[in-house]
Amino acid sequence: MNRFARIWDSDVAWSFRHSPVAMAAAFMALLIVLAAALAPLIAPYDPFNPATLNLMDGFTPPMEPNMISGNVYWLGTDNQGRDIFSTILYGARISIFVGFSAVVFAMVLGIGLGLTAGWRGGWVDSALMRIADIQLSFPSILIALLIFGIARGLIPPSMREDLAIWVLIVSIGLADWVQFARVVRGATLVEKNKEYIQAARVIGVRPVRMVLGHILPNVMGPVLVIATISLALAIIAEATLSFLGVGVPPTQPSLGTLIRIGQGFLFSGEWWILLFPSITLLALALSVNLLGDWLRDALNPKLR
Repeated sequence: MNRFARIWDSDVAWSFRHSPVAMAAAFMALLIVLAAALAPLIAPYDPFNPATLNLMDGFTPPMEPNMISGNVYWLGTDNQGRDIFSTILYGARISIFVGFSAVVFAMVLGIGLGLTAGWRGGWVDSALMRIADIQLSFPSILIALLIFGIARGLIPPSMREDLAIWVLIVSIGLADWVQFARVVRGATLVEKNKEYIQAARVIGVRPVRMVLGHILPNVMGPVLVIATISLALAIIAEATLSFLGVGVPPTQPSLGTLIRIGQGFLFSGEWWILLFPSITLLALALSVNLLGDWLRDALNPKLR
């Protein structure tokens, strides 16, 4: 109870309670995540089970009965008769999973390399930072495309579809580790020259314990802010790759795949196939971005 009271009275909690934008963004992000996580319970149909699909229900407009079957769908159906509402829930699960996993992978890799570069210094620091500088000279989506293409070429054709999501996670993660590494490296250079680290060295504390037990907790504030903002960028990157046809397999379409499918029918009058997945992706990315902006301000001591 005392711990909950301390959290409730903290500066971050106070800032959240007094920020309507942050509360609205958190509500929207939580609503989409919970809906995606509970998709098997919420979705009225399983859109990826061929046995439940009826081609006669294809291109049914939202909230209008189908002329043949008479079925009514909240957000309409696509060309295969799949319920758009159900496909959005299942597609959001894949987009959120890929985005979150890619950010975790990039964060772990970036923190590890940033701590190593900042602590060791010398040629290790120079080599890692030059690699980071080279990677920053290219758009991250091109890096992800390159890594995805190389990985797909190395994987046997029989395993490509099964490993497509994991290859996508690694591709996006390897494209986004640089920002974590640079921030952690800069914070490590500052922290390792402070008095408490010098005192730890005098009493014989092992370097690994100093880095993980003392320096790492003090650099996590900026890392959490970057991770929150990177989550929205990773979800958009996944949607972009899937839209280009190099993301998740067609049997497990994400929001990007649904948008690509809907784009093909936009000018033929079936606007709902594109509109509703696009709104969902926009709402998810925008809410996460707004949370990242709030967290950046809340953890900035100069703004308190």
